[in-house]
Formats: sequence, structure tokens, C-alpha cells
Amino acid sequence: MTLSTAYWCVLIAALLPYLWVAVAKASAPRYDNRDPRGWIARQDHPRLGRAYNAHLNALEAFAPFAAGVVMAQLAGVTHDRIALLAVAFVALRVLHGIAYVADVAWLRSLAWFAALGCVVALLAQAAMSGA
Repeated sequence: MTLSTAYWCVLIAALLPYLWVAVAKASAPRYDNRDPRGWIARQDHPRLGRAYNAHLNALEAFAPFAAGVVMAQLAGVTHDRIALLAVAFVALRVLHGIAYVADVAWLRSLAWFAALGCVVALLAQAAMSGA
């Protein structure tokens, strides 16, 4: 794997929140684009709420992941290691979103913790390399 693999993963992770919000918007009738947040707040469809929460969680997870990839690269961590952790993160975050929408709480939590582990590993390896 190359460093560009990790950069593609950053792009995918940046787009994941929009996938989950599209699922949320498609989960209830009569989406109102003039007041999207108000529309979502007024809905009582469980799938919509779970998909929207997956959207918010994906937004929260993106910044530390992107920072971890960039910091690891700048610190001289091997490209294969960065790419492996980045691919694992994206796969786990996709699994997280699917589990969230499907209401499989134990799998969602497991995927969340494992993806966080990838971010921590990227940041720790950057810190330990001392470049």
C-alpha cells in the first residue's frame, strides 16, 4: 500500500457523513430542503434518527482521523502502516454507520472503539517517531 491509499481513505472518510445524512433524508416522507435541520428535528422515524446520528458521529470522527494521517506522514511513519490503519479506519467507520442504521448497538460500539484505536495508533506513532 502507498501513502496515496491513506489519502484516498481521508477523502472517503470526509464523504461518509453525507452518505448517512442521505440515508436519513430518504427515511421519511416529504423532505424539506428549506429547513433541513428543523425537518429532521420534527421527525419521529427511528431509522431517520439513527442515520442522522451516524452522520453526526462521522463528522466528529473525521478531524482526528485526518489529523492522524497527516501527522503520521509528517513524522515519517512508514507509508504501509499509515495506509493499513487508514483502510481499517474507513472499513470500521462504514461498519459503524451500517450498524447504527440497522440498530445493532453492540456492533456499532465495537466498530466505534476499533476505529478510535486506529486514530490513537496513528497519533501515537507520530508522537513516538519524533520527527
